[in-house]
Amino acid sequence: MNETIFSSTSRPEDVKDTLRKVPEPCAVVIFGASGDLTRRKLMSALFSLTCEGLAPAEFTVIGVARTKMDHDSFRERIQEGIEAYGRIKPDDLCQKWPDFAESLFYHQIDYDDPAGYEALVELLTGINQERKISCNNLFYLATPPSLYPIIIKQLGRAGLAKQTKDSWRRIIIEKPFGHNLASAMELNEQVHRVFDESQVYRIDHYLGKETVQNLLVFRFANAIFEPLWNRNYIDHVQITVAEEVGLGSRAGYYDTAGVMRDMVQNHLLQLLTLTAMEPPAEFNAISLRDEKVKVLKAVRCIRPEEVGQYTVRAQYRTYRDEKGVAPGTETPTFAVLKLFVDNWRWRNVPFYLRSGKALPSKVTEISIQFRHVPHLMFPLPPDEQLPPNVLGLCIQPNEGMNLRFETKIPGAGMRTHPVDMTFLYEQDFGKGTLPDAYERLILDALHGDASLFTRSDEIELAWSLVDPILQGWEGRQAPALAFYESGTWGPGKADEFIQADGREWLYGCSKSRIDAKDCSD
Repeated sequence: MNETIFSSTSRPEDVKDTLRKVPEPCAVVIFGASGDLTRRKLMSALFSLTCEGLAPAEFTVIGVARTKMDHDSFRERIQEGIEAYGRIKPDDLCQKWPDFAESLFYHQIDYDDPAGYEALVELLTGINQERKISCNNLFYLATPPSLYPIIIKQLGRAGLAKQTKDSWRRIIIEKPFGHNLASAMELNEQVHRVFDESQVYRIDHYLGKETVQNLLVFRFANAIFEPLWNRNYIDHVQITVAEEVGLGSRAGYYDTAGVMRDMVQNHLLQLLTLTAMEPPAEFNAISLRDEKVKVLKAVRCIRPEEVGQYTVRAQYRTYRDEKGVAPGTETPTFAVLKLFVDNWRWRNVPFYLRSGKALPSKVTEISIQFRHVPHLMFPLPPDEQLPPNVLGLCIQPNEGMNLRFETKIPGAGMRTHPVDMTFLYEQDFGKGTLPDAYERLILDALHGDASLFTRSDEIELAWSLVDPILQGWEGRQAPALAFYESGTWGPGKADEFIQADGREWLYGCSKSRIDAKDCSD
């Protein structure tokens, strides 16, 4: 297929960024500091922000965990993590590692021991006085979810959640936020006993991706597509989050969560809200999240007895052989949902959500398929019609977008041929320019901007859509679990599901497409 490349009118280095503000001095306290998330992502993000001049001029990072470690050992561990996984390395291009290392401290703690938090208060006070830093604190919970209520309760007991007119206290909570609606509501209640909702930042790293944020710019900073962004012109929407890896070492969590809790409840529903939302009056946390909540309220609930009609669940064939997986488990590793947003804009437009493990490639994309032309004036063979226009929003990899449309083939007659016009971030802005999602989200939290974080009612609405599906899958009349081979695009039932509607799966952003196979069932 032919391809044309879009190009920006000016290079990024020619554009002066007037919105890059540096946050106020603060201390970042990371619970779970000995874990992989801290080593691979959080500290790399903070170091990249430091190298780019976006971190506070004076700030401290205190790692908190149960592991026995001193300050120097913690700094060595963090340096190894940044060198291995960081977007910006501590090398000649960024010579700020010595100063950054001096801002790192470690505090060993038993999470349910009040004395450990009293000692943390003393450590924070001493560091703030020595380094002349204000009492602003950002707490980050990078621990197993079972520890969230314990840590939050102890922070409140130690007075670390209390704000003053001269200082702020904020908390970032990692996913998963709850296991179902009841547990999410209970966790929200526990959080709100200690922190005000304005202090709480529930993180979904997908919202920190540049390509996800670009969806808002694409829709609301251009006058071309928004008039077409409705049921009159769009036939359906496909949202795919595909993982190439299998279970790996996550059996303890994943075998009780499955694809619905791990991916659909958060990542896919977040992408759906950004795709379907109305234009906010302003780009701020209140307006943006209000519009996302309206979408979730409008999504038609799939009742337990309807799961056979609107969903597919499957498991890759070797899943039960993975270490740590329960014998005979029916935990799904692949899911397809057909959802409808019952409002004026999207009435009767299906949204197909698809996610799975052990698929051919790691791909996240949103495909907008427009309706067929209403009247065909060009000669075509019988029972054939022009392919519809497709807009592909490529979240990862091959970050960018492409638009597929018809052109005339040179020569006699009026033969047509589809072509793609493609924009790629790497080609236009340079390789390695896309920051990691955690960089943007941590920076926003330091600024007090909650626009890209999920609100309590948003979390509960998402669970209210997922819970009935899980109940249907676990009920007596649940559809049979399908199976698929690793390295394929899922079971044959997934193809049959969408083909029953006269449609087929789109792979607009995957450069290494492997056709779906019926490997089942």
